[in-house]
Amino acid sequence: MLVTLRDGLRLHIRVRGVGDPLLLLHGFTGSAESWGEELFSGLARAHQVVAVDLLGHGESDFSPDPGRYGMDEMLKDLWEVLDALSVERARWLGYSMGGRIAIAGAVRDPSRISGLILESASPGLAGEGERRARRRADEALAEGILLGGMEEFVDHWMGLPLFATQGKLPPGILAAQRERRLRNRPEALAACLRGLGVGVQPSFWDSLSGIQLPTLILAGEEDRRFSEIASRMADLMPQTTLRLIPKSGHAIHRENPFAWLAAVRTFEPSRP
Repeated sequence: MLVTLRDGLRLHIRVRGVGDPLLLLHGFTGSAESWGEELFSGLARAHQVVAVDLLGHGESDFSPDPGRYGMDEMLKDLWEVLDALSVERARWLGYSMGGRIAIAGAVRDPSRISGLILESASPGLAGEGERRARRRADEALAEGILLGGMEEFVDHWMGLPLFATQGKLPPGILAAQRERRLRNRPEALAACLRGLGVGVQPSFWDSLSGIQLPTLILAGEEDRRFSEIASRMADLMPQTTLRLIPKSGHAIHRENPFAWLAAVRTFEPSRP
């Protein structure tokens, strides 16, 4: 299904199931397909699941303008998706980049969110020096994508230490992930890095204590960096449950899908 946005760009979404709406937001280089059929079907037993190909990813349209990927623009896209489905409020489940977007949504307009599920997510970088350094790194990566092409970039991306624990996954799963990432357009990923990278987005650390939404924070026990971030976030957010998932690193939904699904399905935000 395609949703036409305010500027004519279209987002591809997958919708399945009935029940409380659950909006799935993938990570950088991912897509709605990244969640996998087994998890998608498992969630659809209890929810109306709406999995979005974010702008510039999967089968959605892309813009070469980095400003079109800014956090506020991405949130407008998602509000328009919910409007197109006549969904007033949904649980937002975001992985990595998708988690950053979900946090921003909870800060900007919590009226559209009934609960948050954050997987390997961050509210951004607190210090301007950190953000400046990350902007330089993301700019270099964006240039590398444009100059070196998708195969070189995807091999680099999948080889990052952050994803080292995925080396234990079956070769077929890794090959499928690589193939999905290769479908993305270099111009789109470069623009997304420049418009939505961690160094560009606002820091939401100071806003966490004001998020009055039931929240489940998930981090992989083998992902030390994001386990520490998750613990710090849980200390600041008033209605939060923290779950560290064993036998998994950054991409919990791929590395320990059964534990991930159990945690998500047993999370029950109180109704308004």
